Amino acid sequence: MSSSRSVYHFNSAIVREPSRSVVDGLRAGEHASPTYEGVKMEHDGYITAIREAGVEVTILPALEAFPDSIFVEDPALVFTESAILLRPGAASRAGEAAAIAPTLRDMFDKVLDLPGHGYVDGGDVLNTPKSVMIGLSARTDKAGAEALAGCIDKLGRKAELVATPEGVLHFKTDCSLLDDETVLSTARLARSGVFKDFKQIIIPEGEEPAANALRVNDVLMVPSDYPRTLEMLDKLGYGIVPMKTAEIGRIDAGLSCLSLRWYRNGQ
Repeated sequence: MSSSRSVYHFNSAIVREPSRSVVDGLRAGEHASPTYEGVKMEHDGYITAIREAGVEVTILPALEAFPDSIFVEDPALVFTESAILLRPGAASRAGEAAAIAPTLRDMFDKVLDLPGHGYVDGGDVLNTPKSVMIGLSARTDKAGAEALAGCIDKLGRKAELVATPEGVLHFKTDCSLLDDETVLSTARLARSGVFKDFKQIIIPEGEEPAANALRVNDVLMVPSDYPRTLEMLDKLGYGIVPMKTAEIGRIDAGLSCLSLRWYRNGQ
């Protein structure tokens, strides 16, 4: 790992166009379905924001057979030196890793497959300067997390298994990396002590979905519907880019899930 480059310094990203079946995406609660047009509009805005942050974006075609396939972060994990194909924990997403594998094998010299039979969603994986944190959740079991930790170890990186709060879909639903020393976290996740080695910025009560922000180079993409969080982060000096997420939020998604991001050497 380069000591001179931050883990949020990216020049490459992969996204996937939403399918019309995205309206049938998984959700934990009784949320109304999003509209395809609404998701498409938010996704287009997301691509624009990442490009404006200085990232080259590869756009993959929609997969109608997989309503949640717009969330490309869940079936794979990417670093400068390698990609890792994961095994999403929801049965309806079982074919997504195989669908993205050819693209990753084309773009990376090394692509590892998650060994064993456990499950991991990329939404449970937070890459920090100190370690790659793998959250145990309803979608990431201990067998999958331990198998992923072994893959990460092979890459010369340090993995750390942590707990996702009860009832929270993914570890990164409740947190994001703001800079090399600081995390944005919900109070319920911060109470667990998992971020004791970081400076912690706590989300205002009632705005918990804003915890899934996304740092890309010099900008911080933040869901636009949470004014207290936006004001707090702006006052702290972060380069805020408010992002519309109301439609993808209906299917339990946030900003980090919509792309695979890495720094590609020689680009």
